[in-house]
Order: sequence, then structure tokens, then C-alpha cells
Amino acid sequence: MDRRFIPDLTEEQIADKQLAGLKWTVRHSYDGSPFYRARLDEAGMNPEDINTLDDLRKLPFTTAEDLKNGYPMPLLSVPEADVVRIHGSSGTTGKRKILAYTQNDIDLWKDMFARCYELAGLTVEDRVQICVGYGLWTAGAGFQLGCERFGAMALPVGPGLLEIQLQMLTDLKSTCLCSTASMALLMGEEVQKHGLQDKIALKKAIFGAETHTPKMRRQFEEALGLEDSFDIIGMTELYGPGTGLECMAHEGIHYWADLYIMEILDPITLEPVAPGEVGEMVVTSLQKEASPLIRYRTRDLTRLIPGQCSCGVSMPRVDKIQGRSDDMFIFRGVNIYPGQIGSVLEGFTALSAEYQISLTRRDGLDHMAVRVECAPDTGAESCEHLSRAVADEIRKHILVRSEVKILGPGELPRSFAKTKRVQDERGED
Repeated sequence: MDRRFIPDLTEEQIADKQLAGLKWTVRHSYDGSPFYRARLDEAGMNPEDINTLDDLRKLPFTTAEDLKNGYPMPLLSVPEADVVRIHGSSGTTGKRKILAYTQNDIDLWKDMFARCYELAGLTVEDRVQICVGYGLWTAGAGFQLGCERFGAMALPVGPGLLEIQLQMLTDLKSTCLCSTASMALLMGEEVQKHGLQDKIALKKAIFGAETHTPKMRRQFEEALGLEDSFDIIGMTELYGPGTGLECMAHEGIHYWADLYIMEILDPITLEPVAPGEVGEMVVTSLQKEASPLIRYRTRDLTRLIPGQCSCGVSMPRVDKIQGRSDDMFIFRGVNIYPGQIGSVLEGFTALSAEYQISLTRRDGLDHMAVRVECAPDTGAESCEHLSRAVADEIRKHILVRSEVKILGPGELPRSFAKTKRVQDERGED
């Protein structure tokens, strides 16, 4: 790989950059942000107390609640005159989380995202169809900035607009699709429905923003005729998408450890988990000027992957996002993540990747129903047997009873963005 953007750094060099960045971030935040100064004073921490990377664990955490409470520009650590842009998160309740950016922040984000295109093996000859949200969201701006910095051709369509999406695929011969996994699945269904498989030139897809199953991935790869696809990570609080990407070896997601520190902690005790174990991702930025992050609790669940990757890139790796610590629901005393249901469904080749979980309460007792689509070539007579088999597997692996209903292909609602897997209608007792 001809690396123009991804630095080749040793573990020692990365650690040196992290320590220098941590010292700068704590000093910059303490001097520029009343919020951080108060939080650090409360913890008895002074910027001069940061001497080694182990001192990171003495620093207080920052949460999404802190961002909401500091609305409209929380964590601001530079004069407002230095802010050139704001972006907001897609929060569903209350005030949005608004993050500020200096020009240096934007430039760093561009370079970081260009690394992702490079890691996916794109060239300046590629045509990148961007099917994610624009405007207040970071996704569209990030994918486009990175594409232009990398030097490929950006086709900024945005989400939805299926007729235009198909027109771009056929007329402009897009070679790379950037979207959520749900949108890629929907695009694949539309390409097949309209018989366009031989009229498009897609080779790769970069997808993210939601958890996905291997079955879902195989489904859209096959439908779109892809050579490869790549899982991307990122969040508005930490610039946006582009903070890491899966490489062509598919041995994990490389993240840019020279630009931020990632900790994996037990979400209850907030202590580090054992190497390779799943925990909550906590991030600390190293060069972010306008809205720096100090030990920000992302709520995303993943694990660090030890060792070197066979692709040769020295940046450390993290596993795909396996869900969120606040996505967990409790059913009859059992803690369940939606991804656990998806993992059970993975074992049934006669089922598609689309499913939905419905929680209701009748006569004081909780009930769980799982609706899942069958694959297009599954016979109707197989559905009743499949329902019983899936329910048995859920009970075996997750230890709860559920009602399973098999639907026909395309019966569940589709999404241009993140698919909502759980509908909890139990209310409060």
C-alpha cells in the first residue's frame, strides 16, 4: 500500500505522541474551558500532574449529560471567534449535543478520514457515492471532506432519494458506496428489483453508524456485487466518522491512536477490562482544539485486539462496535443486547438479516416477540418449523422465552439511516 496519509509509527512513537497530546489537552482544556477547570479542580488534578500515560486514569470522566448540560457549546476551550463550524449529534431526546470546530480541527478531521479511504485501498480514480446525512450531522461532511482530501471523486447524494441513487450508480458508475449497513441493504434490494446488477460498477462499500451482523453484510455485498466492504467508526463528539476503519485483512478496525487514546473499561466499575474482553469505549482527544474530550464515555461496547495485523499497518486495532451499554434491555430479569438476538439468527441460512424485537406487558407479565424475514427462496411450509427452531435457540442461548414470527422478504420497515431493532412498549408499572 502506498501510504500518503497513514503514518508508520512504532508502539513507542505512538506512546510518545499520546503522552505529549495528553499533556497538551489537559493544559489547553484547563486554561480554556470553565467546565474542565472546575471538573479538574474538583478531582484535585492540575495539568502539571500529568507525567506518564498512567496518569490518564486519575482524570475525571466526561459524559453525554455534560454535553447536554453545557448546551449550546459545551466543552468550548477556545474563543468563539476561533470557531469555524458546529455539528450536532442525532440525539432523540432533549437538546442536541452541539460540538464546535476550529479550522485546525477540520483540517485534522480531513486527514484522518483520508487515512480511511487509503486503508480501504481506494485510488484517486474512484468515484465515491456518499449516501449519509448532510447538514448538522457529521457524516456527510466527513465523508466528503475526506474524499476530496484523498483526491477521489465525491458524489454527495445524501440519504434516501432512491431514484437518484440508482441513477448515479448506473450513469456515473460509482465504484464505492458510503452508507449505513441498513442503507446498503436497501440499495442492494433496489438494484436487484430493477435488474441493474450488470449496469453498475460498484466494487467497495464503507459502512457504519449501527451494529450489523455478518449475515447482513454478506447480504448487501452479494446484492451489490462488491469485491469488499469496510466497517468505519466515529462519533460527532470525536470529530465525526473516520476515527478508524477496517483494513483489507479484516482482522479488526485500525484506529488512529496518534490522535486519540482509547480505553476499554467495565461500564459498571469503570476499571480496565482484561485484554481482549468487551467493555465500554472511553476516548481522550490529543489535538482537538474547540471541544477537546477528556475520558469521554461513548457507551459503545467493543474490545481491543492484541498483536500486529497481517496487513502491515502498525496502528492498533479494535473490534467492531457490538452495541451500546445503554441499548441493553431487561426482560424477565435477564440483561439482553439486541446483537445477541442477531447472533442467534446468524445460524439460520433460511432467514435474512432483517429482524425486529417487540417488548410488551400483559397482565403484569413481560412478553418478547421477534419478527424476522425469511430469505427469498424459503418455502412457506418451512416458516412454522423455523419459528419453533429460532425460539428454541433463543431460549438455549439467552435463557428467555420468546414468540418468533417469520415474515416474507421486504415486510419489515426499511431505513435510510440506523434501523431501530427494539420496540419497547411496556411502559411503567
